[in-house]
Amino acid sequence: MHIAFALFADAANLSQEGKLNILGVFDTLHVAQMPAIHPRAALVVRVKGSTADVGTHVMGMAWVNPAGTELWSSEGELAVGTPPAGTTELDFPLIAGLDLPLDSAGTYTMRLSIDHEPAADVALVVRTSAPQVVPRTGPQLMS
Repeated sequence: MHIAFALFADAANLSQEGKLNILGVFDTLHVAQMPAIHPRAALVVRVKGSTADVGTHVMGMAWVNPAGTELWSSEGELAVGTPPAGTTELDFPLIAGLDLPLDSAGTYTMRLSIDHEPAADVALVVRTSAPQVVPRTGPQLMS
C-alpha cells in the first residue's frame, strides 16, 4: 500500500458515486497570536493498494511542531476486504476532521504511516500576522 496524495483542506466528502470532493486546499495558515488552534481542518489522504494488501493494516498520524516535538498522534485500523473478481487496484479515500494545535510559527508536519512505516509527510506553514494598520486619507471625524 502507498499514499497517492495527502493534503489539508477546509472540507471534503465522498459523493454517492464514490467521487472524492475537496474544497479549499491550503498549505499555509496565518494566525493573529500563539498559541492557537486551527479548528476542523480536513486531512484528505488517498491510499492505493492491490489485491496483495487484503487484510488489516494500521494507519498512523503524528502532528509535529516546528521544533520537532510531537503534539499528538493517533492510529486506526484499515480493514481491506477481498475485492470483486478482476479488480487489480484498490483505492481508499480517507477524510479526517482535525483540530490542529499551534504553539509557534514555522513549518508543522503531519507524519503519516502505514503499518508503522513512514508513508508521507504533509507540511503546513504557520505564520503570525502582525496587525495591519490602514492609513486614513481625507478628513478625520472626531466625536
